[in-house]
Amino acid sequence: MSDLLTLHPHAKDLGGGFQVRRVLPAAQRRAVGPFVFFDHFGPATETPQDQHDVRPHPHIGLATVTYLFEGAMMHRDSLGTEQEIRPGAINWMTAGRGIVHSERKPEALKTETYVNHGLQLWCALPREHEEVEPSFSHTAAADIPATEVEGVPVRVLVGEAFGLRSPVPTLMPTLYLDIALPAGGAFSLPPLAPQMAVYAVDGDVMLDGEPLPQHTMGVLPDEDAAAGERPSVRITADGARRLVV
Repeated sequence: MSDLLTLHPHAKDLGGGFQVRRVLPAAQRRAVGPFVFFDHFGPATETPQDQHDVRPHPHIGLATVTYLFEGAMMHRDSLGTEQEIRPGAINWMTAGRGIVHSERKPEALKTETYVNHGLQLWCALPREHEEVEPSFSHTAAADIPATEVEGVPVRVLVGEAFGLRSPVPTLMPTLYLDIALPAGGAFSLPPLAPQMAVYAVDGDVMLDGEPLPQHTMGVLPDEDAAAGERPSVRITADGARRLVV
């Protein structure tokens, strides 16, 4: 795939030594669909001595999307929400005209050693919704629809794909998938949205035979109405791999 745009992360310290790999925004690409920030943190071992709390801070005009592979975080916001974030759940916070939130170590884990690993993405709200009332939506892991495509487990975190629709409420068309590619497996990713990207979470994968290294985002060619429907992209890997779309 010669027209694949590859985006590499840069390290960003969010305070107290809490490091994330930030892929979006990038000089080559500011956004993919509504997604304007893409942060990947961990796997990181949290000890009782670590102070990686993200203290209260404001947002306006966007939505944040938090998804954990391992660990836990406690979300609090100016609406009065207190929600522990656990692996597999989707936490969607619409900032709208303004909200303040924090993400801290849960009280029950303050004396424990554990691993935190996950993604936090930001979505730009459509102009007509930039100043809506702020809100917070928690969708439990058990309520996220899942299926198998070509024997590959797929979770539809946000949006609609493969005949499934996520219950996560959004104000704009959004696609977010979690794909668990088994060792030696293959997956055909159809053109599910006008703009799409694949991120390799925990190991190298191949997109139509072109390598996509671990912790790298491959932005697929945007939809071109004049060129007709884009072909599917074949994703393969030697070992078991996790990736998000």
